[in-house]
Amino acid sequence: MTMQNAIDWPERFLPGTGDNFVSNEVIVEGVTAARVWPYLTDTSTWESYYDAVTGVAFPEGGGPVLKEGLVFTFEPVGAGAVRTQHARVVVCRAPGEGVPGRLSWTAGQDGAPEERLEVLHAWLVEDLPGGRVRVLTQETQIGPPAVELARQVPDPMLNRHQAWLRGLIAAASDGR
Repeated sequence: MTMQNAIDWPERFLPGTGDNFVSNEVIVEGVTAARVWPYLTDTSTWESYYDAVTGVAFPEGGGPVLKEGLVFTFEPVGAGAVRTQHARVVVCRAPGEGVPGRLSWTAGQDGAPEERLEVLHAWLVEDLPGGRVRVLTQETQIGPPAVELARQVPDPMLNRHQAWLRGLIAAASDGR
């Protein structure tokens, strides 16, 4: 039996304890975690394969490649999207032999109490036996906008994240 890794969650964002949670995953053959990783962590590539995020910026400098502690902003696009997100990378560890890549950031929006939102978006990228790669992304959201988003059917966050995964794998496979 093969065991798969899981996201390491801070207590505050533990799945099922927030107002909205989604989990998306792909497992495909023919691409490696090492090939996927640069497309995930280099924000200058995001808009080439994912159309639900734009305007990535680094108000404190650095970027476009994510690293622990880096602050960035971005504009979500599409149905159910919230305002500009202010994010900080919490974990950024590249995949290695037998070790999954891990990336997570906290994000949020300020404003009136009904507009406040806190997010933890986490990624896991790992090679599996048989020449396969697994990419898992999960997000917990806390706040009134998350409550509203969780009520929508179909779930726009779930659909947007699945599109991000499809685009990520296509970019890594094509070598765009």
